[in-house]
Amino acid sequence: MPTLLIVHHTPSPNCQALFEAVVSGATAPEIEGVRVVRRAALAATATDVLEADGYLLGTPANLGYLSGALKHFFDQIYYPCLDETRGRPFGSYIHGGSDVTGAARALDAITTGLGWRRAAEPVTVTGAPGKADTEACWELGATLAAGLAG
Repeated sequence: MPTLLIVHHTPSPNCQALFEAVVSGATAPEIEGVRVVRRAALAATATDVLEADGYLLGTPANLGYLSGALKHFFDQIYYPCLDETRGRPFGSYIHGGSDVTGAARALDAITTGLGWRRAAEPVTVTGAPGKADTEACWELGATLAAGLAG
């Protein structure tokens, strides 16, 4: 059964709302045959990445960059997973108070280096998430999971 790994850093109610929407979309009843695994960025391992078929990454934008937790995740998995995960699909969501540009740029650089394939446009949210933002995150989760389902 294909596995979607959701790696997230969720330190705030705003990030929690986006994370819950992503999980809800990825686990929608109409998407069958996909295992969804959720891991906090500080707990996710190279084994988790190697055992997954696709990835969904969630982070706040902190001081114009990815969260330290998601950066630590990438530092831990980059070389152990570099060759074996090339071409795998991923998606992402980023929340920031006012700007997510730097975080989005960093995430693009890291995933390009890994050779991962963007399966959906990133969802970027500034300020308190509205209904359109949580719906976009639901669609993101559903798109990644459905893409693995076949």
